[in-house]
Amino acid sequence: MARKKKLAEIKTKPTQASVDEFINSIDDEQKREDSFTILQMMKDASGEEPVLWSSSIIGFGNKQVTSTATGRTVNWLRIGFSSRKANLSLYLTVNYEKHLDLMKELGKHKAGAGCLYISKLDDINLDVLRKIIKLSLHNLV
Repeated sequence: MARKKKLAEIKTKPTQASVDEFINSIDDEQKREDSFTILQMMKDASGEEPVLWSSSIIGFGNKQVTSTATGRTVNWLRIGFSSRKANLSLYLTVNYEKHLDLMKELGKHKAGAGCLYISKLDDINLDVLRKIIKLSLHNLV
């Protein structure tokens, strides 16, 4: 009889840690300011309170996601972001290729694998970013 392989426990989970303390701990002043701006944008768009997932992802809302590879269902954030050294990573569910017009209007960015990567908010059009966040929230992908 074949043994079933045990699935690893997902490490990205909601915590009780303070989102504001996390953002205030970001050394780079520009990234810290940009993080507070994105925090407010996502809070306004979602109507949800932010939650720190694991040690570095700020998420809004909860949804069930089923892996096509394993069939496992896990809780995940509806939208979120993380301030990384290289960029701000926004976790959104938008088919970027379907919305090329918006992506061109957005400004300097990279997109892939469910993430939108932005170096700094000064490089992009914030009104377009708000539209993209709303598309993601309302599953208008």
